[in-house]
Amino acid sequence: MAEYKLIMPKMGESIAEATIISWLKNEGDAIDVDEAVLEIATDKVDSEVPSMEAGTLSKKLFNEGDVVKVGEPIAIINTAGEQTTPTIEMIEEPAPAVEAIEKNIEVAQKVVTSEPIIKNGSSNKFYSPLVMNIAKTEGISPAQLETISGTGQDGRVTKKDILAYIEKGQNPPTPQVQLEAVTIPNTSSAKSTNSTELKDISLQPGDELIEMNRMRKLIADHMVMSKHTSPHVTSFVEADVTNLVNWRNKIKTEFKAREGENFTFTPIFIEAIVKAIKDFPMINVSVSGNQIIKRKNINIGMAAALPSGNLIVPVIKNADFMNLTGLAKTVNDLATRARANKLSPDEIQGGTYTVTNVGTFGNVLGTPIINQPQVAIMAMGAITKKPAVIETEHGDLIGIRHKMFLSHSYDHRVVDGALGGMFVRRVADYLEEWDVSREV
Repeated sequence: MAEYKLIMPKMGESIAEATIISWLKNEGDAIDVDEAVLEIATDKVDSEVPSMEAGTLSKKLFNEGDVVKVGEPIAIINTAGEQTTPTIEMIEEPAPAVEAIEKNIEVAQKVVTSEPIIKNGSSNKFYSPLVMNIAKTEGISPAQLETISGTGQDGRVTKKDILAYIEKGQNPPTPQVQLEAVTIPNTSSAKSTNSTELKDISLQPGDELIEMNRMRKLIADHMVMSKHTSPHVTSFVEADVTNLVNWRNKIKTEFKAREGENFTFTPIFIEAIVKAIKDFPMINVSVSGNQIIKRKNINIGMAAALPSGNLIVPVIKNADFMNLTGLAKTVNDLATRARANKLSPDEIQGGTYTVTNVGTFGNVLGTPIINQPQVAIMAMGAITKKPAVIETEHGDLIGIRHKMFLSHSYDHRVVDGALGGMFVRRVADYLEEWDVSREV
């Protein structure tokens, strides 16, 4: 028999390694072409690695929880045919100087974790983060997970097992467990900024312990790191977007019929931010020690809430080269694939400025946390109708206007109040001065 080496795939330009979270095949199992052999994780994206050859899994070269570099063999598959060579060769190209600096920043400011498979339940079974995410989304309790028969290694529950369980509609009643009052040691990795240590947290009868999944842990670490890294300042501006709202109401039906896409406010907000960045390019920077890196590209991240409740930030690359139609299509595509967990690792990296639309949840204001290594982020509040003073040539009048708040958080190490305040005011100006005769 010939041997085929299954290698760790290259999933993005800046992805150098991935964590094995679950083997879907055991040694000795038959494998078909394009059949998934294992599940891996990089940052916020989980992926399956398929085999390019049919055969039998001869040997696993790494265990679950191991971190493997891109291009390294991770398994050996015995094939029935002649010796085959992987059709995809991993070629490492020297990174340019700017990319190297970006990598250094990412390495210095990201919390790198090698997540073990999650241990849960009284039977000490192990569950992969992917299985735990599915269970949480579908409302499957730990007690119900215990009842699922696993087909993976050592009886481990795989993705196929839990999906089959859900499809059969098996929902046994969750046993009620009475908790006694116990003390949970505080194991937070965040260092206290003062001499007062956090006290242990006591559980009361009826409380429930919920283990953070891998994505929530990464988000938590990233948010704490951002607040420790950047002194946050937030400036607020209220914008009158009546003309903008009326214009969108006029064109959205025609746009839907012509493009087959919904036209939301998000691409409009992004266009205004891109214009303001061109006016104030020192907002589009990163900090490396005592040096400021001024970004050439304008890559706008847009924070999106997932059905699981977690947060992900897909990035619109080179947003300044897109027209409004292109932005609308890109926003819709990224948002749809984000909710379906189908984003590639490259699509959530490389952002230079982030926008979050808190108005989606009916919030009028927000104080967003900077997405490192960026230095600023803007929250868009809900658009509401308000009575307002309207200045006319015949005097002041009271009228009903559509208004919204813009909240701009920025890193006070490199963005002073003047720059941060002028930037958010300029974004508001672009929204208020919207051309009602514009075509899209």
